[in-house]
Amino acid sequence: MEIPTFDDVLEAHARITPYIHRTPVLTSSYLNQLSGAEIYFKCENLQKVGAFKARGATNAVFKLDDSDAAQGVATHSSGNHAGALSYAAAQRGIQATVVMPHNAPATKKAAVQSYGGKILECEPTQAAREAMLEQVIAETGADMVHPYDDPRVIAGQATCVLELQQEIDKLDTVVAPIGGGGLISGTCLTLAALSPKTRIVAAEPANADDAYRSLKAGKIVLQDAQQSVADGLKTNLKPRTWHFVSRFVSEVLLASEQEILDAMYLTWQRMKIIIEPSSAVPLAVILKHRQLFEGQRVGVIISGGNVDLKHCPGCK
Repeated sequence: MEIPTFDDVLEAHARITPYIHRTPVLTSSYLNQLSGAEIYFKCENLQKVGAFKARGATNAVFKLDDSDAAQGVATHSSGNHAGALSYAAAQRGIQATVVMPHNAPATKKAAVQSYGGKILECEPTQAAREAMLEQVIAETGADMVHPYDDPRVIAGQATCVLELQQEIDKLDTVVAPIGGGGLISGTCLTLAALSPKTRIVAAEPANADDAYRSLKAGKIVLQDAQQSVADGLKTNLKPRTWHFVSRFVSEVLLASEQEILDAMYLTWQRMKIIIEPSSAVPLAVILKHRQLFEGQRVGVIISGGNVDLKHCPGCK
């Protein structure tokens, strides 16, 4: 099992810089007052394709040699990685094929199509996604770019916190959402090299709490067909991401569905930026567990901003 290194992160940053945004770090005096902490939001909702996933996908696509790239790339994804891989493939002029659950948000399907990606729909389970992707790889010879269980992807995602650390140093804690663990693994990779004393907290929906259960059990605990408004966080850890989570994450904190939606709308209202439910989980756990963050400098990764505004999550 290949584990990326910090040198891989630095190489990834140089490789992807022409194709991504260096996203801003924003603050909110109101949210600081509410939480009792100084919060620095790394706004990957303003990233290419509207999510941090552009980083890992772009690194994977542009790291391929020409002969492998000619066969195209393929993945499975509930949305943001699908759009990100389609975007990256378009930048290189190659084909991307994406296996998506049939209930993936319409806006995320539309994004894939807008970048020229080919969508194959499947049942909304991890097993169904992986089985169909295997078939695609066998038939096309495409390079598989896993949404998170890929050293190229993890190294790319790690560039997000690299930029945050370059801009805002001496952070006491960094909070990032966790699903399959690609972003949190990249966070661990960068902070272990640059700021090993910074506490790393993963934020997870209580309705999709496999990472929480895994950290408690000391081994990967699998849960299938998890249901949460945070659609990007319903996947399970893999051995490569568990490597980072088990070694560097201090704790996984949970938020209910209502707490996630409340944090999302609070961010919309107070910061005047659109974030998706998955991105709201870190703020939700900070507000829920105020005593764990009060008086600290806290970095928060806003992972994405792809919301179907015609069908707002939680709207009546």
